[in-house]
Amino acid sequence: MKGKVNGLFRWRAAAAVPLIVAVVGCSSSDGGGTTAATATAPGTSTSPSASASAKPSEAPKVEKLDKLTYYVYLNSNAAASIKNLGEHEAYKKKKELTGVDAEFIHPQSDESFNLMMASKNLPDIIEEGWISLAGGPEKYIKDGKIIRLNDYIDQYAPNLTKLLKDNPEMRKLISTDNGSIFAFPFYRGDAYLLTYSGIALRKDWLDNLGLKMPETIDEWYTVLKAFKNGDPNKNGKADEIPLYYKWSQFGFQAAWGIKNDFYQENGVVKYGMLQPEFKEYITLLNKWYKEGLIDPDYVTMDNKLRDAKLTGDQLGTLVQNTVGKENALMKDKHPTFEIKAAPYPVLVKGTKPIIGQQDPYFDGTGAAITTSAKNVPALVQWLDFNYGDVGHKLFNFGIEGMTYNMVNGEPKFIASALADTSLMGRTTLSSAYGPFVQDKRWMEQRSAAMKNGADSLTTWMNADNKKHLPRLTPTAEESTEYATIMNDINTFTKEKLDKFVMGVEPMEKFDAFVKTLKDMGIERAVAIQQAAYKRYQRR
Repeated sequence: MKGKVNGLFRWRAAAAVPLIVAVVGCSSSDGGGTTAATATAPGTSTSPSASASAKPSEAPKVEKLDKLTYYVYLNSNAAASIKNLGEHEAYKKKKELTGVDAEFIHPQSDESFNLMMASKNLPDIIEEGWISLAGGPEKYIKDGKIIRLNDYIDQYAPNLTKLLKDNPEMRKLISTDNGSIFAFPFYRGDAYLLTYSGIALRKDWLDNLGLKMPETIDEWYTVLKAFKNGDPNKNGKADEIPLYYKWSQFGFQAAWGIKNDFYQENGVVKYGMLQPEFKEYITLLNKWYKEGLIDPDYVTMDNKLRDAKLTGDQLGTLVQNTVGKENALMKDKHPTFEIKAAPYPVLVKGTKPIIGQQDPYFDGTGAAITTSAKNVPALVQWLDFNYGDVGHKLFNFGIEGMTYNMVNGEPKFIASALADTSLMGRTTLSSAYGPFVQDKRWMEQRSAAMKNGADSLTTWMNADNKKHLPRLTPTAEESTEYATIMNDINTFTKEKLDKFVMGVEPMEKFDAFVKTLKDMGIERAVAIQQAAYKRYQRR
């Protein structure tokens, strides 16, 4: 899980719920328990799907916990201002409330994880993208590296227990096919938090050319040609780049209702590149590239240079996350500058987009307790703190008075804090990840603070989105076979498809490309995904 930024999730191989808090060793002045051996607190609880007034049962007393070791990648938002999560304001406050000192271990590479797992002396807690690892979480349970948490959660984690009881679908999502809960999850409990990316373009360029927001692929072609030939930046030069786009991004293929990788239609798992529609998608990009509508440097250009072209009044369209950052940056430098989200494209005017970017509620990331841990009940209580009311606000909103204030019973970010990315990075985890439930209000307030930010999310969310797969858990044997197949295929497609887009490889050879994918075992990979999906449906 390295480098998750702004709510995005990276893979090794993307809920608004104020909850009852399980306070481990919190002071009575904070309204919680009194020692590290208790897990109690008063309050009101809601779940991702419905409110509930009942309180979770009080967890039994356990042996006091003073210290723990915790292995986790340091997210890039925090890394911009701190070197260790022990310096993070939320974890500093948690230490104050619980009396537990957490020593954080931040790896520098994926190899660090492999070396650690080969050791017999593991840290108490490991936070990872377990589903994405070869063999998946059941392998690490079977190998005696992490423990199955079900019974411990039922007995010592009243906050998470209540949440799972109120939300059976959440339990289904965070469990393996065998029913094992392997980690305290990072969980998005509201659909509003699942979508954060899409196509955006220069609205002021559209206005300068008298054009409307494009909806269909044909309208996009008209707009991109106008961006290239119509001098939309009004500088009298032919220096505009209509579109920065990579085939591997999710954007224009949505018009055909496909993805680059795996999705499902009516319960049947499919792989996008095998579909005839994918050939149409790449043929379109090839045409646009030949006509100079796509940035010729898209293969080698990094995001920093892309953003420089955007704010330098050269770039018209791109795929990006929540809109607004550039609008704020250019407010004084270029008063008419405006980035605005475009709806996911369709082939037929007036139809609803078939599919858009959407992350799962649970991506397989969570904090697992290892078999080296000496005091599992206390560790469970310490982690359960994050799913209670105090922990929920702490990790989503930071420190009251520093990053947010309570207004009419609701946590509201302080405007100056919300604008300070360094402060937010070292005070909250809502834009990153961790063992807690992400709060919808974090994203609502963040997007609302940026011009066209909230509009971008509602625009991109407006898609049918029935084809997405949940995070699946292949068996250990399937996972190994699947990883072998897909590692080779991902390398092959990354090299080959850019050649088709740029015309280095003629489109006449695309059918041979598909045949090679089949020869490399892609149909077996589809079968593995299909089997895993059927098991998921039976959970």
